Amino acid sequence: MLQEITRRFLLAVPTVLIVSFMIFGMIRFLPGDIAVAKLGEGYTEEAAQRIRAQYGLNKPWPRQYAEYVGNLLRGDFGTAETGQPVLREIRSRFPVTLELALLAVCFSALIGIPLGVLSALRQDTVADYIARSTAIFGLAVPGFVVATLLQSVFSIRWGINIASVSYHPFSSDPLANLSQMWIPALLLSLGTGAQVMRMTRAMMLEVQRQDYIRTATAKGLAGRAVLMRHALRNALMPVVTIFGLQMAFLIGGTVIFESIFSLPGMGRYLIEAVTRRDYAVVQGITLIFATSVVLINLVVDLSYTFLDPRTRAR
Repeated sequence: MLQEITRRFLLAVPTVLIVSFMIFGMIRFLPGDIAVAKLGEGYTEEAAQRIRAQYGLNKPWPRQYAEYVGNLLRGDFGTAETGQPVLREIRSRFPVTLELALLAVCFSALIGIPLGVLSALRQDTVADYIARSTAIFGLAVPGFVVATLLQSVFSIRWGINIASVSYHPFSSDPLANLSQMWIPALLLSLGTGAQVMRMTRAMMLEVQRQDYIRTATAKGLAGRAVLMRHALRNALMPVVTIFGLQMAFLIGGTVIFESIFSLPGMGRYLIEAVTRRDYAVVQGITLIFATSVVLINLVVDLSYTFLDPRTRAR
């Protein structure tokens, strides 16, 4: 098992390096001059040279990339326009984004898997049609549209602001924190939960037709035992894959939802950094997001070995 983890981790390293190079190239290879973009009408050659020196743009790009990777390995993500280290700014906001994404994953699983199982067990009944219609709604209507409509309705109709007036960290006040996080997390999970529901339903219908399910039933096993030990466990393999694929959507979705609900996370900070052209912050947050997706997919790959021992390396 340790060899499998090590092998998959080593395979993820080149992916992270490629991602880091793409992020490195964002402000170096795209058309235009970063100094001109930052200075605008106040452009002077002296100020432009100072900005180029600040970002190391006056050096050959292979040397720039080597220094960039070296700084990352030392934990140096650069300095924000505020004068604070980027890593310190990210560290203070990362728990908010992580909590929002994890809550969204939990809602996706708690809603999507039971609805998918129920829909498969009650195929072509009223419950099945309702569950499938709900899933279609979740796929067709983006969560941020629903969030914006709810904000408007609650604010205009009833004068209730469902966005965070002041953020309460989970460590200091868990109840207040969850009360302001569950709504954005639930709305963020709509698309993922809908895909999980549809995949669970499809796989449960397929699994129920397999010979080993009929054999387990013929042996006299209880319906719940057949469902939990045989059908659901085998149906979860593709569902876990969906979670891995959708984590990129969930992490990216935090950018919008943190802005809508005024949550002080990395997504909202990224928008602020783009607005003020704080390229060090943009690079740092983008790298964290991209690396998180790579690591999540690594965890998903490793989870297959627990769900299906046949996938373990021999």
